[in-house]
Amino acid sequence: MVSTFLDNLEIIEELFWTYGGVPALMLVGIYFTYTSKFFQFMKLPAIFKVFYRSMYDNSHDERGVRPLYVFFASIGGCVGIGNVIGVCTAVQIGGPGAVFWMWIAGFFGMLVKYSEIYLGMIYRVTDGNKGYIGGPIMYLQQLSGGKLLSKIVAFLFCLYGLEIYMFKAITHSLVIGWGLNQQVVILVLLALVLFVGEGGLRLVGKVSSVMIPIFLAVFVGMSFFVFASNITMIPAMLKLIFLSAFTPHAAMGAFAGSSVMMSMSHGIRRACYTGDIGIGYASTIHSQSSETNPSREASMGIVGIFLDTFVICTLSLFLILLTGTWHSCVDETMMVAFALGKYFPFVHVVWPLFVFLLGYSSLISFYTVGKNAATFLFGKNGTRLYPFLAAGLFVVCTYVCTNQQAMLFMSITGVLLLIINLYGIIKLSDKIKFN
Repeated sequence: MVSTFLDNLEIIEELFWTYGGVPALMLVGIYFTYTSKFFQFMKLPAIFKVFYRSMYDNSHDERGVRPLYVFFASIGGCVGIGNVIGVCTAVQIGGPGAVFWMWIAGFFGMLVKYSEIYLGMIYRVTDGNKGYIGGPIMYLQQLSGGKLLSKIVAFLFCLYGLEIYMFKAITHSLVIGWGLNQQVVILVLLALVLFVGEGGLRLVGKVSSVMIPIFLAVFVGMSFFVFASNITMIPAMLKLIFLSAFTPHAAMGAFAGSSVMMSMSHGIRRACYTGDIGIGYASTIHSQSSETNPSREASMGIVGIFLDTFVICTLSLFLILLTGTWHSCVDETMMVAFALGKYFPFVHVVWPLFVFLLGYSSLISFYTVGKNAATFLFGKNGTRLYPFLAAGLFVVCTYVCTNQQAMLFMSITGVLLLIINLYGIIKLSDKIKFN
């Protein structure tokens, strides 16, 4: 019975994304791009200057968390296993054209993310403990019937904060790659998530600010080495991406073929998942910043999308396309590793550690948001009970769900958050300023 229910999740996900999430995100993103006169493009140099200054700015208000730690806590939820594993499913199912639609979603989604962070900043409230509470949980309350929507979003965040897909992917990688005992891996990983996650956003940000720059430096360096080794194939790869984005792609190897609509849908939905576009997670995190200027803080969301979608996800997909791994029978959890392994023999040995370090930053970031939502709904009881909910769901799903089913669960929860959040953003759009 459980298996049948999980199998039906794929149909539910397809309906919600194809007829709800995808068109809503694109319409809202295009609307803000037009009304802001292409703010995400015209102001990009200035936005990166703001980001650069924030990296070296040690001065901040007594209330809230240092903006640099907030940024890395937010990007920690984006830069994770979804960038090197989950995103591969977009090309597996939607074909190479999904890369193009991922870029489109990232470009227009920049202003959706800017908008949700901006609203989170202007409607945040103090939490009574030198911090803030913000995000869609707070700004949705400004709408008619918003209190109910706020509670629904908080409940969905409680589920979304328990990133079962990444937990399962880390466990699987360590067990298969290094032959470790599954029960021991689950218990140790769970303990590490709860230990840092219970430390709050500041500790999560500090951990992520160390792990993510190291990952970026190593991954970008290795990727460019592979690109340089296949430089003559890059024009053909780009041509394949653009042609496949607008024409059906025939079956090839283990790839079953895709339509244009399938390519578009899967490219956009994976961009939303990996970049947290419109879901509200980033707004909740950034609302806890000690920064007082909403525009400056919201601009950090644009930097996050740039790093997530246009750097890391793009590098991952270029790797599997250039090496032909995308249409092979290689499991999604090992696709990027298999591509890199053709040029770096040691990759298969260190890949489990790589996946652990990458996924761990995401797990603790999401957990923090979920716990805050539980506290909003149930007060101190929610704070106490959430670790037990996390332990139960992580353990059960590791044994019961497949990777695809875990991804579907996260994707459905995400698209529900996206649709509700986009409704709130549009209703409050007159409050958003692009400057």
